[in-house]
Amino acid sequence: MFRPTGFSDLVGRRVGIYGYGVEGRATAARLAPLDLDLVLVDDAPSDPDVLATDNGGLEALLGCDVVLKSPGISQLAASVSALREAHVPLTSALNLWLTADVRERVIGITGTKGKSTTTSLITFFLTALGEPATAVGNIGAPPYDPAVETSSGWLVLEMSSFQCVDLTTAPAIVVLTALGSDHLDWHGSLEQYRHDKLSITRAAGAHVTLVADTPTLRDYADVLGGEVHFVPSDTSELAAALHLLGDHSRSNVALALAAAAQATGRSAETVREAVLAAADSFVPLPGRLTPLGTVDGLRFVDDGLATSPLPTIAALAVFATEPVTLIVGGFDRGVEYEILADAVANRGPSTTVIAMGPAGRRMAAAIRTSAPAVPVHDVATMAEAVRVAKAESEPGAVVLFSPAAPSFDQYRNWRERSEDFARLVASTA
Repeated sequence: MFRPTGFSDLVGRRVGIYGYGVEGRATAARLAPLDLDLVLVDDAPSDPDVLATDNGGLEALLGCDVVLKSPGISQLAASVSALREAHVPLTSALNLWLTADVRERVIGITGTKGKSTTTSLITFFLTALGEPATAVGNIGAPPYDPAVETSSGWLVLEMSSFQCVDLTTAPAIVVLTALGSDHLDWHGSLEQYRHDKLSITRAAGAHVTLVADTPTLRDYADVLGGEVHFVPSDTSELAAALHLLGDHSRSNVALALAAAAQATGRSAETVREAVLAAADSFVPLPGRLTPLGTVDGLRFVDDGLATSPLPTIAALAVFATEPVTLIVGGFDRGVEYEILADAVANRGPSTTVIAMGPAGRRMAAAIRTSAPAVPVHDVATMAEAVRVAKAESEPGAVVLFSPAAPSFDQYRNWRERSEDFARLVASTA
């Protein structure tokens, strides 16, 4: 069976791109200069040159020498099963890009929570040391996009579980931030999600695996690959100097210190000193515990990047001594919400919950079971959520938008959803 190991192997072949979103378009741009026969397919195409999967697209893919599947298409999809049964080779553009000649400059970050922040921290730490570094992947653009300059410097790659499972080669440094429950609709089960997430640590190529030192990840030590180092949280004031809140931020900082030290051969203390000297120029990611100001005595905070329960639980811990009105919900991808409900139930200060969307309905049910004394309000839209928050919050409370679910039920992405929240808060000031 044909097994390409790089883009050049595709020359003269009939190549399918399955999924024509951001990754698919970047893949097509990368392949444009090559002499090959290109087939474009999407489940819901918006481009007339792209075939619909259920209207000739699958048949066209079955006739390809190889199919480059976009990460958003589940391994469990019937179309993917059909391609496997027909022995059509499936891979990804990221897998073809992550070849031997680039992997030594790649630091790959994945985890159920903290991967975006850790990616931005590693990029900043390397830059503070005078090392060229570019954040790519989920936090930026696909690294194989011709518009992205990747010919030199460190490439700090944020990877989802969707992407990890398709990679046969590991970056030189792999960073694992956390392991919880997410994307069960894509992976099929919690254990399969965790197996797929951790598969990048077992991919080929000598690599160092830096792992947050947590009980959950310790439990999976026997299935981690590479040269494994468990990294305890940083106990210095570096997280505070970078304007990052919460215990989880100290873990992210520690991983970034370890990754920058490993990449450059410098001591963690040398990295720390360089970062402290440049700390005032660090800009935390938007949508990660971002203060939006105080309106009528209520502090509004945007944590819209929290698209699974673990980061929402971590956000609640930041405000452990304050009354909180928690706005949650969004697209339902099959995650269990009992751990979030338990976190709400175990809070000391008063908590009010506002839930929206399909995921919000399941969160609300779980919270009503675990914490029947907690007021839970069901709403349909973000505008209604902000109105109810203003009306139902305890005086002086923190109104925390930390959805614990993706945005795709009503928005294109988390950023659009966070911007809508910020706009609605500002309009009520």
